Amino acid sequence: MKKKILFWSIVIVILAGAAFGYTYFFKNKETEVRYRTAKVERGGISAFVTANGTVNPVITVIVGSQVSGTIQKLYADYNTRVKTGDLIAQIDPAIFQAQVSQAKAKVENARAALLTAQADIANARANIESNKANVLKAKVSVEDMKRTLNRSLELFSRNLVAASDRDTAQANHDSALALLEAAQAQEKSSQAQLDSAIAKLESARAGIKQSEAELELAQVNLDHCRITAPVTGIVISRNVDVGQTVAASLQAPTIFTIAQDLTEMQVDTNMSEADVGRVEVGQEATFTVDAFPQITFRGKVTEIRNAAVIVQNVVTYDVVIQVKNPDLKLRPGMTANASVLVAQKDNILKIPNAALRFRPDFAKRETGGQKGAEVAPGASPPQAPSPPSLDRLKAELNISADQQAAISRILGETQKGLQDARKASPETASAKAKEIATLTRSRIRSILNEEQRKKFDQMPEQTGTQTVLPKFRVWVPVSQKRPVPVEITTGISDGSFTEVLSGVLQEGQEIIVEAMGSNNKGGATSAPQSLPGLKGGR
Repeated sequence: MKKKILFWSIVIVILAGAAFGYTYFFKNKETEVRYRTAKVERGGISAFVTANGTVNPVITVIVGSQVSGTIQKLYADYNTRVKTGDLIAQIDPAIFQAQVSQAKAKVENARAALLTAQADIANARANIESNKANVLKAKVSVEDMKRTLNRSLELFSRNLVAASDRDTAQANHDSALALLEAAQAQEKSSQAQLDSAIAKLESARAGIKQSEAELELAQVNLDHCRITAPVTGIVISRNVDVGQTVAASLQAPTIFTIAQDLTEMQVDTNMSEADVGRVEVGQEATFTVDAFPQITFRGKVTEIRNAAVIVQNVVTYDVVIQVKNPDLKLRPGMTANASVLVAQKDNILKIPNAALRFRPDFAKRETGGQKGAEVAPGASPPQAPSPPSLDRLKAELNISADQQAAISRILGETQKGLQDARKASPETASAKAKEIATLTRSRIRSILNEEQRKKFDQMPEQTGTQTVLPKFRVWVPVSQKRPVPVEITTGISDGSFTEVLSGVLQEGQEIIVEAMGSNNKGGATSAPQSLPGLKGGR
């Protein structure tokens, strides 16, 4: 037991001495790190945005039925080529044929009523003429009886005639007056009969028009039993079978779907809201479909629809890509993986994206300790977007004193936020500054009135948020020294390489893309996957 205790004591002492010696001799020795580099190249870059979509015909016509009934015959099927006016389906017309016959009978009845009304008018007019003659005859008789009465009265006053003769003359006169009144009444009655006959004539004419309209409607419904192709194209869908009943009470049921021209197709893509701002009408686009993975189809953006499509809080927009399909390889409903060329530049300086992601360990430690990193000559500190000028807002918007005070307070907070943003890493400083400028513009806009907002929205963007070119820091190797950072402004990127817009980098200059490790045994780190176009070096 004593020997075991002694043995383990010696082992522990040796291990502790080894750990102490390693820490004492190596902890302050800086290891030499090897770097993989790449050269700044000159060439072209094409930037794409991608989206998934569906291949559809440019014009698709849904053929339905306007009447309800049973499908009697089908004259077209899937992939049938049809021309405008071709009969493609027949609905059982028996009921509608009966309705047409019934409407025709109503028209005949209305015409018969018209003839009857015309005959009544003729009779009424004849009666009127006859009554007029009777009235004239009665008037003549009254005049004659009146003269006779007057003579009788004069002779009776002279005692030349008897009283009976006078009374007879008076009775004859009164009788003639009564006959006149009866003839006049009969004349009025005949006129009333004429008016009634005329009204019946107008009613008969209206009845004919109504009956003819009902006949026309019945005939239209009968004609709708014959379903014809509205356009020239190919049938891509059939939704009914012979014997099936279709009901058109609420909406027209779909019977066929016809694509007008399958040689002209379009891809309806679901473009992300983050990418749709870079897409414009007329841009070139390519896409592939699973049916022909080796073929790349080419088209152009023809429409960017403003209606947003929101699915599970994901906002996309329909970007329409039109493509020729002369070989009819593209079929409706195919899933397309589309890429839209949003930018392309030739003969520019470009660097691998790995160089933008690289950052040495000592720079991370210094940033964490609030120490500034050494910058190569000619490099410039990150620039932030400028907030709107208070003087310019005063001059152009005529803001009040209260608005000036509020805007001044907002701009003060903005300047403080920009100062804090500059303390962040160079990779995120520009994005934070842009976000702050966007918020500043929104806050200023909220305190303006309607007229001021219109002018504010029309002001150039440098008064509020402005397009800020991304700034990055890349590292260049220096012989026997630490790598030196260089500030650059970047442009478009294709996912592997990024355009260099400004900075002190030159074509052929080496920049670091990754750290390979140290000279210590077991100290090497695994290198990331090499990027296209990289050349190794120390």
